[in-house]
Amino acid sequence: MFQDLRISNNSKFQVTEFILMGFPGIHSWQHWLSLPLALLYLLALSANILIMIIIKQEASLHQPMYQFLAMLAVVDMGLATTIMPKILAIFWFNAKAIRLPECFAQMYAIHCFVAMESGIFVCMAIDRYVAICQPLRYPSIITEPFVIKATVFMAFRNCLVTISVPALAAQRNYCSRNQIEHCLCSNLGVTSLSCDDRKINSINQLVLAWTVMGSDLGLIIVSYALILRSVLKLNSLEAASKALNTCTAHLILIFFFYTVIIVMSITHSAKLKVPFIPVLLNVLHNVIPPALNPMVYALKNKELRQGLHRALRLNTQGH
Repeated sequence: MFQDLRISNNSKFQVTEFILMGFPGIHSWQHWLSLPLALLYLLALSANILIMIIIKQEASLHQPMYQFLAMLAVVDMGLATTIMPKILAIFWFNAKAIRLPECFAQMYAIHCFVAMESGIFVCMAIDRYVAICQPLRYPSIITEPFVIKATVFMAFRNCLVTISVPALAAQRNYCSRNQIEHCLCSNLGVTSLSCDDRKINSINQLVLAWTVMGSDLGLIIVSYALILRSVLKLNSLEAASKALNTCTAHLILIFFFYTVIIVMSITHSAKLKVPFIPVLLNVLHNVIPPALNPMVYALKNKELRQGLHRALRLNTQGH
């Protein structure tokens, strides 16, 4: 009887804030990780801002491919800024508490930005497919209206479908535990604290992963399969090499982005004895791509590299 009464009292109690504990198993020295994470965050912000400035200043870069790259830079900065200030506040000021509405807002922003990044990769794959497989029709297909429509569609799709994640998480009853063994408000980390059944949250996460990320990855694979088939038909080895070189940076970023997502899914489902690993992967997936993307493009793209050199030269001459 007393046990039933305790359960009844717990079910009426509602947690008002969560405590983000940081990296599980290394709480005593996790603050040392703040330096590399802060440097990655600053690198992500400065590199993406620089990419956007170069694209805006260079008239030769006012093309759909670089417009999609500028959108990717905005999304990358949004994704990194969604999590990094809070993580650094946890490490530097021990500011572990986060109110439920803020936590659900962060959860929504993370899912929205990650899905948006995936959508931009699809747009970039389609752009490369048309440029290589249908070069004569490229100016009539990949136009400014196409870029605007693709951007609006992706933004609408990702903002709409990902809202189910925090909406379902907010419907759970958090009546006892409020300590999250994580640096951010991940869906599975938060809902694991609920006192009622969270099966619908897990199913929704799985369905979203397959429908959004799965369909995006499928379109990218089909696009590059068609590109490869078209390139293999070229008689000139130089022309084939040039065509593939325009896709190299994109393929590197896609490989890293989706590989980490797959590894994260496996580590979460495997329930490793070292929970530090999936948490670290989750954090790094949200901060390394924003820092990596502009550097890969700057190194692998000749036009962007030339624009960077001109911008730096003008800057030094100005001083």
